[in-house]
Amino acid sequence: MEKKKLLLSRLLFFAYLAAVLFLCFGRFESTPDIPRSFLGIPADKLVHFLLFFPFPILAFLAFDKYTETPRATFLFSGSTWVLGMLLALGTEWGQARLTTWRSGDPLDMTADALALTLSTLIVIIWDLSKQKK
Repeated sequence: MEKKKLLLSRLLFFAYLAAVLFLCFGRFESTPDIPRSFLGIPADKLVHFLLFFPFPILAFLAFDKYTETPRATFLFSGSTWVLGMLLALGTEWGQARLTTWRSGDPLDMTADALALTLSTLIVIIWDLSKQKK
């Protein structure tokens, strides 16, 4: 059962990565009308936040067997955060340089970084509490 759970977690993680790339680089001719902001926050920044928030959590679920000690937790979480930031930077760079229908926005990176940081902190707390049991 544990192997099935691990396989499913890893498949979900890689499906998530594919979805992020599709959403960041896809060309969508007709999209539904959505409000331009929610509680004063631009809607596209909320989308970026929601898009990158799952990255550390899904990575942890897919690869948590490597975090048996607090040191390993911080090393894994830090590495995951860096990889998430590289993904965010890569998508923004790619949108700006490789597409004509998207643009790179430094504020999108801010939303991505905030999402990655918050969910990485959640993963650290989650894993450390799991180790205490």
